[in-house]
Amino acid sequence: MTQETEHSARAAEPVTEKATAEGTHGVLGALFPLAPAAAPRTWTRRGVAVAAQVAAVGIGAWVLLLRIPGLPSWDAVYAEDYWAFLIGAYQHPWKLFVPFGGYEQLLQRVVAQFVSYLPMGDADVAFAAVGALIAAGCALFVFHASSGHIRSVPLRALLAAAVILLSSAPMEIADSTVAVSFYLLLAMFWAVLWRPRTPGGMAVAAVVAFVTAASTVIVILFLPLLAIRVIALRRFREHAVTAGWLAGCLVQLPIVIMSYSQGQSRLTGYGLPGGSNNKVGDSLTFYAHDVILRAVGWHLSWRLEWRTGRDSATVIVAVVLAAVFAVIMATQRGARPFVVTALLTGFVFCVVSTILTPWVTVSPVTIQRESAARYTALPIFLIEAAVIVGVDYALRNGRGVRERLVLGHWYARAGLRPSLAVLALIVILATSWAADFRYKGIRTVPYSGRWSVTVNLFRIGCVNSPFGQVIVYSPTGESPQQGNPAFATIPCARMRL
Repeated sequence: MTQETEHSARAAEPVTEKATAEGTHGVLGALFPLAPAAAPRTWTRRGVAVAAQVAAVGIGAWVLLLRIPGLPSWDAVYAEDYWAFLIGAYQHPWKLFVPFGGYEQLLQRVVAQFVSYLPMGDADVAFAAVGALIAAGCALFVFHASSGHIRSVPLRALLAAAVILLSSAPMEIADSTVAVSFYLLLAMFWAVLWRPRTPGGMAVAAVVAFVTAASTVIVILFLPLLAIRVIALRRFREHAVTAGWLAGCLVQLPIVIMSYSQGQSRLTGYGLPGGSNNKVGDSLTFYAHDVILRAVGWHLSWRLEWRTGRDSATVIVAVVLAAVFAVIMATQRGARPFVVTALLTGFVFCVVSTILTPWVTVSPVTIQRESAARYTALPIFLIEAAVIVGVDYALRNGRGVRERLVLGHWYARAGLRPSLAVLALIVILATSWAADFRYKGIRTVPYSGRWSVTVNLFRIGCVNSPFGQVIVYSPTGESPQQGNPAFATIPCARMRL
């Protein structure tokens, strides 16, 4: 090995656990390991790497678009993308700071504003494509941001695939702009833990934090984890993500206060049917039945439930998960802080979200309908992430492990036991992902909901309107019905029909 090559290899070698612990105040600092340094690259290799990542995002978005059966997701504008954001963009161009559900959704309104400049017939493709691309971009971000905790590149790729192949995605959140905040939460968790070495990485983490905080108010629950980061990492340059989060929260603050003062906030129960009188108990039950049980996959969990009953199936899955994490906690000391943090974060986000929307915890759940599937995305993803991190530590700590540097990344060559753990993980996840790749859920739109039908109704309305405007009579359809009050009035000149 030449001196130059040896120097490059040392620069790319991951920071050891001992160095990380000493440099970042022990256990708290172990949550924020420094990302390994990349080996120097030529301009050719950099170009190839960028092209590969762009291609990965495109492929990820294409895979997501394929996950919705029936009417393709690009042939319909889903839910609030139409009646809240697109209608709002037509009515009040660039009025972005508008409460919806008691908080600001900045990214969704910006996307809708740009979509409103397209021919109206292209809005369906735009919303679906942007939603899929943002989700795939979050997967790429997770791949990079997890490098401190997951040394194995293939396991980081598996974690990124978990974003694209999330079992609950076809039920509600795939291929729409309104639901991208639930993908952003996955990225935000890793942004909080990431310690990038470069200014570019810090800037990306700050942007992810800002966009997430400005688009969903539940991001306030990252406050304890960010506070731990401030305590563990004393240098100002370590807190670009904290600054981005604070800036996004400042965007949210006046909207949240205004909504609350007007009684139009979820904190006051506005616009939501109530659940039972035991909201905390219902939320805990929801976490057990809809997170723990479904962590093995949507369809696999239903097969188990049909055979044993819901409670028994939940106990079986809970025991298996408890055994897996008990082994990880007992044998992989370095993984303990992450495992505890990931599981606790998912639990808190799920419970708080369902307490604020109590009706979802008592709404009947069927194999084609789960009203709160969006609230299971983060906790289920973090369960998978905790297992992957545990396996990565087993891989790097196993006997006979050797590491070799390939194209600036460290690859581990392990003994039999760690290799079997990796194989078992891949088989289990692949089985679940294959069963849940494509299925009908709330996100599936009937053929009667084709966007071309809606556009045609707008076109007819404008042709027949004596005042050059069209009246929208309901959030779910434009056709005037007797007794149905007007929902919105839009000048025809603002729509490219």
